Amino acid sequence: MRFEIWLMFSLAYLVTTLSPGPNVLLVLKNSVQHGWKSAFITVLGNLSCQFIIVCLVAIGVGELLKELPAWFIAMKVTGGIYLIYLGVKSLRSTRKSAIDLPVDRPRAKNKSVGNLFSQAFLVSASNPKTLIFLSAFLPQFLDVEHLPIEQFSLMFISICVIVATVHLGYAYLINRIGQRVLTQDFSRTLSKVTGGLFITLGGGVLLSSRA
Repeated sequence: MRFEIWLMFSLAYLVTTLSPGPNVLLVLKNSVQHGWKSAFITVLGNLSCQFIIVCLVAIGVGELLKELPAWFIAMKVTGGIYLIYLGVKSLRSTRKSAIDLPVDRPRAKNKSVGNLFSQAFLVSASNPKTLIFLSAFLPQFLDVEHLPIEQFSLMFISICVIVATVHLGYAYLINRIGQRVLTQDFSRTLSKVTGGLFITLGGGVLLSSRA
């Protein structure tokens, strides 16, 4: 892949990553409620799913999915329901954490590494349009003069760097805000906001068309 093509790809993917979506919301919520380390685990779960998606794009599964309406609908319904479930769960957690939270450290009971990883993986996989989007996006930057596997590998490494930088940057900023506020209300408010957004995103996935 030529440098100018890689640069165009990186800038284009950076723009899409800067727009807050379910993965960003999950990183923010986990980093505030479960500590800074949880942000790394959440990003790792997200990137693990992205690796599988890039591999599927490389073998053309995204194009196949567009030709199978039943599979697309099944994945869309499952993903939308899961996002709504996360939203409801986040809203309910605000009630449970209304008491017994230390004032100087607004943090919920820590989740295990496995739970954080699997939740991030499932959130990343919850929208089938991600696969279709990458199926249309990644091939545009392929250079016919080089092997596709090398270029897909380079693009995935670039995705890892971009996603990790942006998501951890958001997590750092939200943690700085949390340290300045230092109240139980900050954690509960964030849970309410992310919970509502997860429900909205889940509804958007369920109501979305295939366009």
